[in-house]
Amino acid sequence: MNSTISKIKGIFNLLKHIDIDQISKISQKVDLPKLMDQFSKLDENQIKGLAKMLDSSGRKKELPPINGDFYELHMKLTEEQRAIQLQVREFMEKEAKPLVNRYWLTDDFPHELIPKFKKLNLCGVTYEGYGCPNLPFLMEGVIAMEIARVDASLATFFGVQSGLSMGSIYMCGSEEQKQKYLPGMQQFDLIGAFGLTEPEVGSGAAGGLTTTCKKVDGGWILNGQKKWIGNATFADVIIIWARDLDDNQVKGFIVEKDTPGFEVEKIKGKMALRIVQNGLITMKDCFVADSQKMEHANSFKDTAKVLQMTRAGVAWMATGCARGAYESALEYTRKRKQFGKPIASFQLVQGHLVEMLSNLTAMQTLVFRLSEMQDADILKDEHASLAKVFCSLRTRDVVAQAREVMGGNGILLEHDVARFVADAEAIYSYEGTKEINSLIVGRSITGMSAFV
Repeated sequence: MNSTISKIKGIFNLLKHIDIDQISKISQKVDLPKLMDQFSKLDENQIKGLAKMLDSSGRKKELPPINGDFYELHMKLTEEQRAIQLQVREFMEKEAKPLVNRYWLTDDFPHELIPKFKKLNLCGVTYEGYGCPNLPFLMEGVIAMEIARVDASLATFFGVQSGLSMGSIYMCGSEEQKQKYLPGMQQFDLIGAFGLTEPEVGSGAAGGLTTTCKKVDGGWILNGQKKWIGNATFADVIIIWARDLDDNQVKGFIVEKDTPGFEVEKIKGKMALRIVQNGLITMKDCFVADSQKMEHANSFKDTAKVLQMTRAGVAWMATGCARGAYESALEYTRKRKQFGKPIASFQLVQGHLVEMLSNLTAMQTLVFRLSEMQDADILKDEHASLAKVFCSLRTRDVVAQAREVMGGNGILLEHDVARFVADAEAIYSYEGTKEINSLIVGRSITGMSAFV
């Protein structure tokens, strides 16, 4: 008797979720007496389940926020640092994101963004003086990640300007050279480029540069070519590394764009980092004054100091690229429906997402520690190289799975991931290939050099 009463109460509780119009529509489609008979056979748990389903059917389920920082590493930042991170994120989302796919497709650079980068006042992130913000290395990494999270090309542009070109002058230039160039570069009034790699020399730059310099009265004569030089087509100041014909040591020079004998040709046909304007530089009896030779750039060891500093930034950049791909894929899978359900609800898709997040989280924790070591002045070449190897490898995995969960739509530029997939290939190769960086780490841990 009590069981029957309980069932009747359950049925009435269930029916109170249905209005009269709904009951009228139901009666036209089904046999209500038969339906009520079926209801009477339900147990309490089944009735409660149906009531819960009806109660929630009109409400949209609130999904968790899309956040690639699964271990909340931003909590390691101070309030001021977190504010800078969010400032860069807002800039990239509002100002850059609406432009990047169009410019990536046309192989052009969005010059209208340069004055807006200037307003951020973050160029020369870690340097002291010359208008630079003098922030910790951790923030240099965070900024690189936030820019690459939207577009790796713009992160490369910023890294060349703030890191490689400004960094060369800051670390190797005379005080007079620093005063002359760094304030203008910090404000983006002068655009910088960094010329090390050559048509036939990439990994072997330490001992095989074919670009030469020769001391003459009042200056130096430069001859040779540089290839893959980011920002070169519109740079005002280009750092050129050349082998001295007299002592066979690498020297560094600050070359201004209108110097006679100095020409730049844009490299076309790239499949990655298409917004970056890479140039082929040709120097024919290019004369630069003594005042343009960097005072403390007298061997490849000096070049390597700059590369060590910026290689850490590339690991952060790879992490940003992976984060952008993961977050784009997660958003897509929550909206894309197949078989009447969002594909994010399927087990195999969730498996991909979790693998992506696992790789991303490992990368983030690694680069945070890397920057902590840099700020503690205990960073060595092998530390930066390990981070570059690991992060660029795992980024490839993340972007590949991001494309996979999007199916055919993953190759469309409008969903962003196709751009991340292509750009990850360039990040994987530049600032030292996997093989070269692996040998740097291998030499460290074995005590034996495997370099040729």
